[in-house]
Amino acid sequence: MKIAIVIPTFNEAKNIVDLIGELLELNLDMDILVVDDNSPDGTAEIAKKSFKKNENIFVLLRQNKRGRGSACIDGFKYFLSNGKRYDCIFEMDADFSHDPKDISLFLEKIPKYDMLIGSRYLQKSKIINWSLNRRAFSKLANFYAGLLLRIPITDYTNGYRCYRYNVLKNVDFNFVKESGYIVLAEIAYQIFLKAYNIGEVPTLFINRKRGISNLNFREIWQAFKRITVLRFELLKNQFEN
Repeated sequence: MKIAIVIPTFNEAKNIVDLIGELLELNLDMDILVVDDNSPDGTAEIAKKSFKKNENIFVLLRQNKRGRGSACIDGFKYFLSNGKRYDCIFEMDADFSHDPKDISLFLEKIPKYDMLIGSRYLQKSKIINWSLNRRAFSKLANFYAGLLLRIPITDYTNGYRCYRYNVLKNVDFNFVKESGYIVLAEIAYQIFLKAYNIGEVPTLFINRKRGISNLNFREIWQAFKRITVLRFELLKNQFEN
């Protein structure tokens, strides 16, 4: 199975080399793309120098910080237009909150689904080193998204995902209005409305040990506002077409 992995980064110099190293140890037929928002700590340059002899690792440097969601979209577009054919395309964070070893769970299950989410809220899932406040907020965000969007999933906000190649080709990225984490819900909702089969796998989620979280309160507020209108916009667009 040929896979591609999109890794959005901003100031992940302490993590990116180790993460790619662990991915390569899986010995899979994969291409890896680092999409970096011009990190001041030199993440992009470190990735380029460390893996310059590996023809399956690429770095896409963007000129300013434009958000995780838009970084993933640029990564998807890269893999959808580079002339290669993949079976599926992953997205994952660079801070080791997403365990590379869980990729095997995705690959076991993806033949039965069009999209898979690494859920933090399945019975076999684990969350490590999260504060009570962070857990409460995540539960609230997922409850609110579920209340409005009604996708039969338990985790709307985790960015550890696997998509079938043909499914991503049918996503209208021009419709996505935001650039942060809410893009996760926007893409999932499009896929859901197109009647694709969405599933979940249990995952080990570890709060980052190195570096600083890039999530801010403005992005959180924008996410809640966007979810509020997302359902009605996409349903209207689907009805008109």
